[in-house]
Amino acid sequence: MGKVTDCQLMDLVKIVDARGNLTFIEGGKHIPFEIKRIYYLYDLPTETHRGGHAHKELFQLLICMSGSLEVLLDDGFEKKRIRMSRPDVGLYITPGIWRELEGFSSNSVCLVLASEVYDESDYCRDYQEFILAVSKGSL
Repeated sequence: MGKVTDCQLMDLVKIVDARGNLTFIEGGKHIPFEIKRIYYLYDLPTETHRGGHAHKELFQLLICMSGSLEVLLDDGFEKKRIRMSRPDVGLYITPGIWRELEGFSSNSVCLVLASEVYDESDYCRDYQEFILAVSKGSL
């Protein structure tokens, strides 16, 4: 079972240069998993909500590449809200954590690095089912 306290902000490599900054990530080196999938969210209406699910096996690193957003993390016992607005900081999310993304600024871009390819069976998309699974220790 995942715990909110296992989800952490991670400073990423940042190379500062007069020509502009550069950040890079190597799976298994800068983050604790190999990257098998990358996707990003953009053109997000400010009032939209994304996420609204938990993963059973998947690890993720969320990075707010542009603008800002809020992430609500919930392990069924504890909740934590994190504001993200820097492209050199990632939010490491472990399996078993319900996540909701909201509060997008008008120019938000959210990049997600994932430890696995897409697999619908890894998702828990119903919050009540999530709470039940957590209470049984079966997520």
